[in-house]
Amino acid sequence: MSGIVFTPFSHEDMVAGVHAIADAAAEWEPSLLVGVGRGGLTPAVYLSHRMGLPLVSIDHSTRIAQFGEELVSVLAQRTRGGDRLLFIEDINDSGKTIGEIRTALAAEGAIAEHIRFAVLMNNVQSSQTVEYGFRAIDRAVQKDWFVFPWEAMAPREALQEDAMEVPERIA
Repeated sequence: MSGIVFTPFSHEDMVAGVHAIADAAAEWEPSLLVGVGRGGLTPAVYLSHRMGLPLVSIDHSTRIAQFGEELVSVLAQRTRGGDRLLFIEDINDSGKTIGEIRTALAAEGAIAEHIRFAVLMNNVQSSQTVEYGFRAIDRAVQKDWFVFPWEAMAPREALQEDAMEVPERIA
């Protein structure tokens, strides 16, 4: 595990990414931001202030119904009512989280054209595509584990555990 290269994604990078996403997404005119827990929450708060838009958070991965499945149903209904939802994540790496959210929304009858995703980092090898990305990486080449400012608070062991969740990303 000592072979993992931890590369900081600075606060300044995050701020630049938020500005870039806000500028790119402005033309689409989202009506509601959805921060995806945990990694998308901090950039979503920044984006909410930058764009002057309301923000809700979702954490589909916790498997706690009120923060995931039940909220997905509410969000799907909002798309049918005309809301344009911009989901914010820190990174689109494997695409697992974004794929699960899209599948759950579709199962609840969400209007796909009213859903978009924005990320600070986008792996071009991901199983999912996103509409807005600040920095592109190619996991076939770039194996570093990026440490966002909020993750820097975690013990090194926790970062190693997260990095090794899908070893082929970094090996």
